[in-house]
Amino acid sequence: MNPMSWATPDDVLLSTSLATYLDTNVVLEGACERVIVGDLYCDVPLGLYVIRGENVVLIGELDLGKEELPPHMACVSEAEIRKAQKADRESSDLKGTMRKRMEFLDFD
Repeated sequence: MNPMSWATPDDVLLSTSLATYLDTNVVLEGACERVIVGDLYCDVPLGLYVIRGENVVLIGELDLGKEELPPHMACVSEAEIRKAQKADRESSDLKGTMRKRMEFLDFD
């Protein structure tokens, strides 16, 4: 099935919205995942992705001229963001462990 079978070339050229592509498969070249931990972030390259159209709920274009993150955010390497993720998970695990240890206390 041709994903554009219901749209004419003129419709595609004149369209200012990407909504017409929502039910079609999407191929992303040079895809990346933005990982954010606290005030740190990193764009981790993922490569080529094919996404089934039924999984697409929203699609849009990025305005590369606009700053999308607050100025206090710091871009770090992939190794640094992974280290920060690990530390964040360990901190969360520790908090959960402390909660379980204190469950016997009745604060009501």
